[in-house]
Amino acid sequence: MRSIRGYHRPQTLDEAIGLLARSGVTTRLLGGGTSLNADPGVDPFEVVDLQALGLDGITTVGASVAIAAMTRLQDVGDNEVVPPLLRNLAHREGPNTLRNAATIGGVVASADPESELLAGLLVHEAAVVVTTQEGSTELSLGDLLHDRRALRGGVITSVKAAKGGVSAADRTGRTPADRPIVAVIGRRTEDGRTLVAVTGVASTPVLVELDQVDALQPAGDFRGSSEYRRALARVLVDRVVSRLGEQS
Repeated sequence: MRSIRGYHRPQTLDEAIGLLARSGVTTRLLGGGTSLNADPGVDPFEVVDLQALGLDGITTVGASVAIAAMTRLQDVGDNEVVPPLLRNLAHREGPNTLRNAATIGGVVASADPESELLAGLLVHEAAVVVTTQEGSTELSLGDLLHDRRALRGGVITSVKAAKGGVSAADRTGRTPADRPIVAVIGRRTEDGRTLVAVTGVASTPVLVELDQVDALQPAGDFRGSSEYRRALARVLVDRVVSRLGEQS
């Protein structure tokens, strides 16, 4: 069982970051609590609850939508400012009981390899704002997923995603309601670029070049071997790219 040694509910972002910066103390951030509660680790830690910081809300910033980190997934799925693809994928993250607790910042921090919403954020060229004692830094989501050291001692405060373009998605799971074995999310930008992200083929969702799909080396599990996942990725990528072409 979890060994929680302390609980803190800071009232300011500076206070939260100060709690994370203490030496010799292991801390865990609490947003919606869905990932923290599911973590099977047993090391003792202290909780820093972010709920009082006012980090919620969705706004339009130029050609992008800015989603504050503590915004619940249900609100992401219901807000018409959010691109339709991301709204649909937010609903795919889980049942409404989870969506009303889980946060967009938690989705990014958890880096679930099967998250279709994370893949959608990748093709929408998402950037993540992380605040530490040194200040705020904006990183591309792809860079953050590749190297998560930027999160050490920091708090995700918002996620920005580009609007516009056309999108398509496809997936294969054991059942329609199951998490996907492999999912492919694609977007054709307004300037003609094609962005494709794949879940279930690496330790996080990844952007892939169309000519590199056959070079993927996914790990196999009880739902499918490495070869099956790679072949599935190729089929789904071809379907998604075809649909993007039909919409252009």
